[in-house]
Amino acid sequence: MKPLVLMRGGGDIASGAVYRLRRAGYPVVISEIAIPTMIRREVCYGNAVHRGEMILERFVARHVSLNEVKDTLAQEIIPVVTSSYEELLDTLKPEIVVDAILSKKNLGTKRDDADLVIGVGPGFTAGEDVDVVIETMT
Repeated sequence: MKPLVLMRGGGDIASGAVYRLRRAGYPVVISEIAIPTMIRREVCYGNAVHRGEMILERFVARHVSLNEVKDTLAQEIIPVVTSSYEELLDTLKPEIVVDAILSKKNLGTKRDDADLVIGVGPGFTAGEDVDVVIETMT
């Protein structure tokens, strides 16, 4: 089995990354805030927080509690969880963290949060707070 990926954020850019990761066979858990502020809700897995479930292309995302994550992954469904980031790290121990919140600053992602930590968008420094930065020009 491929390593577990914890995606911070369920907006449009994060959802595109989640889609590609799932197509490549990676299990992904999405960490989202209780009241998501995404703009293009209809193309965002994070919208599962409002709808309960969101289907994009062939992948289903479901808003679940932290206790339901493992069962949800076993069903090939993408869990969307509103627990704190720290609680998700402690409980799930992901090998990969991708921060795609796109807040223009780092909201607490640290290089030692996982074996590989990727920052998407502005506000990250490769080699300092994350291992790799992917610029989005947003």
